Amino acid sequence: MSEVASGGAPTSKLKLGTFLGVFTPTVLTILGVIMYLRIGWVVGTAGVWGALLIIVLSNAITLMTALSMSTLATSMRVGVGGAYFLISRSFGLEIGGAIGIPLYLSQVLSVTLYAYGLAETMRIVVPSLPGWSLQVIAAAIVVGVTAIAARSTELTLKLQVPILALIAASILSLLFGIDYGDIRVEQWGPWEEDVGFWQVFAVFFPAVTGVLTGLSLSGDLESPSESIPTGVLWAVAVGAVVYLTLPVVLAMAASPTELTTNSLIWTDIAYFGWLVVPGMWGAVLSSAFGSILSAPRTLQALAGDRLAPAALAENDPETGEPVLGLRLSGALAFIAVILLPDLNAVASWVTVFFLTTYGALNLVAFLEIVIGDPAFRPRIRVPWWASLLGAAGCILAMGLINPVACIVALLVEAAIFFALSRRSLEATWGDARSGLLLTGARYALMSLREARFDPRNWRPHILVFTTGLEKDLPLVKVADDFGQHRGIVTLVHLVVGDPDDVEDPKLTLRANQRLLRESGLQAFPEVSIVPDEEQGVLTVAQANGFAGLQSNTVLFGLDDHDNAHAELERLLGVARRLEKLEKCTLIYRPSGDVEARPSGARTITVWWAGRQNNGDLMLLLAHLLTVSPGWRSARILLKSIVDTPDEAEQRRREFEAMIPEIRIDVDVEVIRRTSDVDTHELIRAHSQSADFVFLGMNIPAAGSEEEYAQRLMVLLEGLPSTLLVRNAGEFRGRLV
Repeated sequence: MSEVASGGAPTSKLKLGTFLGVFTPTVLTILGVIMYLRIGWVVGTAGVWGALLIIVLSNAITLMTALSMSTLATSMRVGVGGAYFLISRSFGLEIGGAIGIPLYLSQVLSVTLYAYGLAETMRIVVPSLPGWSLQVIAAAIVVGVTAIAARSTELTLKLQVPILALIAASILSLLFGIDYGDIRVEQWGPWEEDVGFWQVFAVFFPAVTGVLTGLSLSGDLESPSESIPTGVLWAVAVGAVVYLTLPVVLAMAASPTELTTNSLIWTDIAYFGWLVVPGMWGAVLSSAFGSILSAPRTLQALAGDRLAPAALAENDPETGEPVLGLRLSGALAFIAVILLPDLNAVASWVTVFFLTTYGALNLVAFLEIVIGDPAFRPRIRVPWWASLLGAAGCILAMGLINPVACIVALLVEAAIFFALSRRSLEATWGDARSGLLLTGARYALMSLREARFDPRNWRPHILVFTTGLEKDLPLVKVADDFGQHRGIVTLVHLVVGDPDDVEDPKLTLRANQRLLRESGLQAFPEVSIVPDEEQGVLTVAQANGFAGLQSNTVLFGLDDHDNAHAELERLLGVARRLEKLEKCTLIYRPSGDVEARPSGARTITVWWAGRQNNGDLMLLLAHLLTVSPGWRSARILLKSIVDTPDEAEQRRREFEAMIPEIRIDVDVEVIRRTSDVDTHELIRAHSQSADFVFLGMNIPAAGSEEEYAQRLMVLLEGLPSTLLVRNAGEFRGRLV
């Protein structure tokens, strides 16, 4: 069995060091074909200072990305997958997959790009090669690098050492071939027609985007947290020194015309011109090797996290290589050679997708630094602004290189993110998202502490008490409808007993979380062990919440059963105590299936006796109910009972003045009671067509709960689903 790293991908048998595993593949990708074929054009077009400024700016972005990678790599145990691993372990599987899947495809396509690049350089050296031969040569190169990589990663990397020597020899040959003297190129420009500073920047920048190559072999390193920062930073430094030297050297050796028109100007300048071509071919070939090694490891990490077929996560038992993923990557690169005979336009798209990965790495580092999770303890610390500038630089470079590809890349990754979000992926590790949310929540709570609260800011933060969630799901549904993402619903499962005698409360909590998730209800579940149910309600109601988010409303359920009268009597006693704590009380008595009628055909009846008599809270809750998905477009009927014509006229004037002010769409009905008709009978008669009824509730004096409960039970008999409401909050009478 292979040893398995975090996330499920097997670790490699290889234990590569810094030089062979990180520095060599990274620096070879940086010192690539652009150095040989494009740096002269950059100097001839932009001038010495223009070229140096472009190189400094490009390397600054790369350096910031390398520093962000280093701070992440030294703060966690890095597994298989390189950049994907770092991003997914900080941003989660969904964002990690949204970046990792395009990254893998870009790495595969890079193999094809470098194969074509090598074939193109062959035609430059041997102009007599027919055009059709490029495709054949590129296909042969893809097959060759895949076969060598499949045989042994270590062998592939060792082959890059002589390539590095060839590149170094070609650079030294160039330096020895210069007749050092006056600079023959302008200090700034001349710029070609329709080619300005940013156009030249877009041509050069891909030269320094090779920092992911060594990182991609993270699972093959003996000590990733040490090798990655050391190898990458040294590679970036060496690349920067070389690129900052070349403009000055070339400016002394050739004129602007020679630099911009002769792609192989190096061969004319170098002391040993014949060393340049092997070095150039070796640079392109090493980049192809780096890509064919990187792609299957990214795929292996994706498979280990169940974002790709599980078989692709396995290493070959004999070689210890991810052979299946490597063969698939080689096959895809070969198919790209057949289907895409001209990859010039595709090159910028690949670079842009790589840049989204670099930008994501910078953002991950920025957020980790700002969040300050206790577990984030990197050995290499980077200022937050450096990582943020690195991310901004990557986005800028994306837009400059190919604006259309930039937009498409972001849209593709957003689409992958939303697709993965629907799969309910479960990670076995913590990530930075919880820390980010906690930091934001802490900031908001600290701000709320100083905020001035007003009736217009009031939101229902509802406590729902239950002793068995399965039967009380309709109660939580009502609370969720009232909250409507504006308030917080907390479900408190009360367990009566002693903590020493109660089974693990986490089992109940997890069961409730599952039920809420399956029911699509948004509530924060809790489990509280209390010695007495009634006293437990009062204790939890006082303790629940924090800063400006304390619970302000308590919701109970009242079912039809033999002891309903006694239960209501008990709840009235609890409501009296909650009123002293300025907590509103809601008692919900369901009746029938309100879901049977479409929401637009439903009616909500609110029995009005004035704002101060619970009317404000009832009307506000009725409005919140009508904006919930299940009650959208339901009709609100505001009904009021009066005894005399004068009272009826006064109530109508009250409604006429209030309704424009509260901006709630309601229909009004004033009912005059005759002396021989009981109020309860009127309420029952005029509530029969409703689907939901709001009734105000008084709080009886201590000792008279039984009598009042009896009257309420008589009133509730035969009514549709009804909510008894008692507004005891600090803004009573002023909520609408």
